[in-house]
Amino acid sequence: MPSEAINEAINEATRREWRELGFYYDRDDVQKIWRLVGSRSGLANFADALAKFAADPRNARQSEHEHFGPYFYLEVGSWPHAEITDHWVAGPLPSLERLSLNIRKLLSGVKPGQAVLLRSSFAPSSPYELRLEVTPDNFDPAKEDPRCW
Repeated sequence: MPSEAINEAINEATRREWRELGFYYDRDDVQKIWRLVGSRSGLANFADALAKFAADPRNARQSEHEHFGPYFYLEVGSWPHAEITDHWVAGPLPSLERLSLNIRKLLSGVKPGQAVLLRSSFAPSSPYELRLEVTPDNFDPAKEDPRCW
């Protein structure tokens, strides 16, 4: 298979993974922000993933974690205190469950074009912000990723 065809197959797989995830994310290390971009239902997938992680008793041990997305650099994990760092959103399982519920509540009242900041309510002393950017319902998360086009 020619390299151009291989590259396109990889790009298509990456696009498919973003669409399955339901939102796009990236990390800005200069501004220290995790950006999650998606429709309300797409961002609700992140809340679902948090709730699922928090509900699994196997994740109660410190440093248990799960990676998300095609590049796997966003992690959700268990940690003694809530934090948002350059590699994860973590905390005790009950804190992650509360974050999930808070995201659902906030998404119900936010409109496309608006953003929600979560650091102050989840982990105020964390070095990174967690920003959810709400888009219209027809948003394609793969189109946010310049590396897969």
